[in-house]
This record gives sequence, structure tokens and C-alpha cells, in this order.
Amino acid sequence: MCQEWDGIKGDIVVLGKALSGGMYPVSAVLANDDIMLTIGRGEHGSTYGGNPLAARVAMAALQVLVEEKLADRAEHLGKLFREQLQKTPSDRVKAVRGRGMLNALVIKEQDSISAWDVCLKLRDNGLLTKPTQGDTIRLAPPLVLTDEQCLEAADIIKKTIMSFDA
Repeated sequence: MCQEWDGIKGDIVVLGKALSGGMYPVSAVLANDDIMLTIGRGEHGSTYGGNPLAARVAMAALQVLVEEKLADRAEHLGKLFREQLQKTPSDRVKAVRGRGMLNALVIKEQDSISAWDVCLKLRDNGLLTKPTQGDTIRLAPPLVLTDEQCLEAADIIKKTIMSFDA
């Protein structure tokens, strides 16, 4: 989990969205007994709580994460991705940052070209991205990405940004 990057352990960790691998709506709350046993019946609620199918889907998805070493894969791919993006020969890129496969590209607005404009051109070039915080492009590819797909995405991003400089 992301908290492990910094060597910390949260009192309560909430898991959602990707917990089922996108197959079924499910969420979870993780905590030790000291925390969980202070919550009594009726003192909490959950949209997806108590669903046996959702619980089974989540267990199967977690098993895949462990067996296929997707956390290690995310670390490897994230480093590869950021290394490639940092080679972009354009001063439009203010920063490349991230951990694992959750990455961001900070765009310096020039000639009225914003992060939003870069995202639109990336879309036109076959890569969907999400602008956030005005100057930042969120890059969150799937954990099952291959090295080749990772390099292809980085290449599309580099070429797209450089096309604004041409």
C-alpha cells in the first residue's frame, strides 16, 4: 500500500475502487482491533458492506495482486515511465513525479498552451489522460501494463509535448 513507501502505518486505511479489479463495487476498511472494536453496531455504514459476492470478488482480486506481484510490477513500470518522461526535451515539462503507477506531469503554460490542451492532443494521439490542479496531468495506467505499452505511452506523451514546440 502507498503508506508503506514512507514506512508508516495508518490507524485506519480505506480501500475502494480498484479493490475488486474494477469487476464489482466493493470497499473495505482496515484497522487493528484497538480501533475496530471501538465502533459499535449502527455506528457506521457502508454502501457495499455485507455483500458476500463483493467480498469474494475482492478476495480474488487481492489474490491476483499477490500472485502476479503487481505491486513490484507497479514499482518497476513507474520508474521506467518516469525515466522516459524526464527525457522529454521541452521546457514545457516543469516536473515529472509519482510513485508506482500513479504519476503526474506538471506542464508549464506557454503560448496559451495549458495542461488541458496537452490532454486534448494526447487524446487525439490515442492516449487518455486526466488534467488536475490546473497545470498537472494525472497519469494512472493499469497495473497490468506491459513494458512495451509503458514505453509506447511515454513516447506518445513526449512526441505530443514536443509537437507544441515545433
